[in-house]
Amino acid sequence: MHVTATPPRNPPRGRRVLGHVSKTDTSVIRFGLPLSDPVALFLELATILGEDDLVAVGDALVLDPEVLDPLDLRPWVDLGELREGCRVSRARGSRLARRAVARVRCGSESREETLLRLLIVAAGIPEPSLQQEVRDRRGRWIGRFDMVYRDARVIVEYDGDQHRTSTRQYEKDIGRLERAFAAGWTVVRVRARGLYERPDVTIRRVRSALGI
Repeated sequence: MHVTATPPRNPPRGRRVLGHVSKTDTSVIRFGLPLSDPVALFLELATILGEDDLVAVGDALVLDPEVLDPLDLRPWVDLGELREGCRVSRARGSRLARRAVARVRCGSESREETLLRLLIVAAGIPEPSLQQEVRDRRGRWIGRFDMVYRDARVIVEYDGDQHRTSTRQYEKDIGRLERAFAAGWTVVRVRARGLYERPDVTIRRVRSALGI
């Protein structure tokens, strides 16, 4: 449990409780609880997370999801506001926050999608466009995909657990992929092993698909 206090209160300490200090109270109320606002949260997490995971947090904060929950409107913060908050901050962790926020993008729908994007970019491969709608040459809708290289007609998809646990989602994805293949797109599908255990294989597959 992470708890932030503002002066003159002291940050709490206890078993499984980590205290933070904020000079100003910028908390927001969510579901009846006072919570750190998104910019403050990002800066606080910069003191305990690695850079890639912090980027994943930023991606989640700025995500404008395809399906909105009317009780939890998103995005939680505008990307420009997040960048400005990191730019002016001099709090502990702000240097890492500024590096991470420069890599935050709108469109990643999971931590794994963020980490896959960062892996691809770190390998020197051009950055893909995120959550793009794809149509065939006659303008017919094919589907919406995680990462798209439109000029090369290459799609990179991260297959998460929902493809294993949801028959409906699995069948929906099969339909999207079949339409993409039929329209002449190359699809690189990545699972957890390709991200965490054999990233080198994933990079070779993406390079091969792109012809670089």
